[in-house]
Amino acid sequence: MKHFVVKRAIKAAEADTILGYELLFEQGGESLYGSQENTAADTIAGFLMNNSGKIFKDKQIFLTFTPTLLLRNTPKIFQKDKVIIQIGDNLIIHPLAMPIIEKFYKAGYRFAINDFQFSPKYFSMLDYADYVRLRMKAGLTAKEQSSIENVINMAHGFGKKCIITDVDTKEQYEKALEMKADYIEGNYIAETLYVKEEKVSYLQGNFFQLIVALSKEEPDVTEIEEIISRDAGLSYSILKLVNSAYYALRRRTASIQQAVMTMGIGQLRQWVYMLSLRGDESEGADEMLRLSFLRAKFSEELIASTDMKFVTPTEAYMLGMFSTLEYMVDATMEEILTEIPISDDIKKALISREGDAGKLLELVICYEKADWKRCQQMAGELGVQTSQLSQIYINCVEEVSTVWDNLTGEYTRPGEASLFAPKTGDSGEKLEDVLQ
Repeated sequence: MKHFVVKRAIKAAEADTILGYELLFEQGGESLYGSQENTAADTIAGFLMNNSGKIFKDKQIFLTFTPTLLLRNTPKIFQKDKVIIQIGDNLIIHPLAMPIIEKFYKAGYRFAINDFQFSPKYFSMLDYADYVRLRMKAGLTAKEQSSIENVINMAHGFGKKCIITDVDTKEQYEKALEMKADYIEGNYIAETLYVKEEKVSYLQGNFFQLIVALSKEEPDVTEIEEIISRDAGLSYSILKLVNSAYYALRRRTASIQQAVMTMGIGQLRQWVYMLSLRGDESEGADEMLRLSFLRAKFSEELIASTDMKFVTPTEAYMLGMFSTLEYMVDATMEEILTEIPISDDIKKALISREGDAGKLLELVICYEKADWKRCQQMAGELGVQTSQLSQIYINCVEEVSTVWDNLTGEYTRPGEASLFAPKTGDSGEKLEDVLQ
């Protein structure tokens, strides 16, 4: 039977920091947890055993365990500081619930309670939980909002943190902030992770000009070097990339020309967003760039791994990467793409989801948002086997994490001091140190 899995970020309500990710499962068009207990446990356990190294690399993972998974000691295959055991209703009503929870609690595991309710069975679990999770509903009534606020006030009184999930719109996000949620999860989170630049300054800026230059069918290397060289932020970023552990150059370089030659046009195109950091290394910017890379890689691999031929893997990569421009610039996608020399098919896909390329982007975004029914519809129209999607996605998650770690990690050579780490007493990294 078809099953899907996706990671969703859990963001601090009042800051651009990521608490962790929830791992969501679905099978047969419905939540996997609605299936028979053994079916759900077998599917989740099989996936975790085969992919734990791909999903538990950075932040902690929030995962709802069924009673059977806990009885099988499944959490013990993970480091206890990397997993948050979410308690669902099927565990709370289980006759062995308390012994199971106490066992893992004493072993040092942490818990979150899903969809907390004012009833004795939920209160009996409260002492063991660090987090209380509450679901945001569409068209929330005043009574429902008051109920959520009461739970949040109660949880805060007991020293627990509250996570509001399924926040999919700006209105819901503002409502979650109004209700004093500590953390927020949902499809709207990407909108909050990056402060949008003004249209005029962005479209006239060096970074945008670099995108245009790299998007040409035959890029001019001299032009690219000139654009990078006249911008201190771009110069810093490309030198930091080329001197990273990913390239592991035997000798450090401070030459823009050598950096461009080392990376090549192909990788510059792929990692152009990395150059947009401009010293902004906040966790929100970091998460937005990861999202860009993941969409790009997922789109590329879907083309490379299937019979779809309407775009090349490189075009699919650009499609996924440019899809996050709407989060970065205070302008419409149409305005942003006017000056970028990419194919009409890719532009139409980005602007209005037209054509097969538009369906591909829709498939990627629906998967990201855990909109499984729409995802299956798009996969069917494109002739993609839904059984392929989950593993391709998780493989991309692993590759993006690995590449990201190597790109952002400096390659330390014996006997050389780091040029990029802040010096004692400094408030930040100095570009002049790199360019000497």
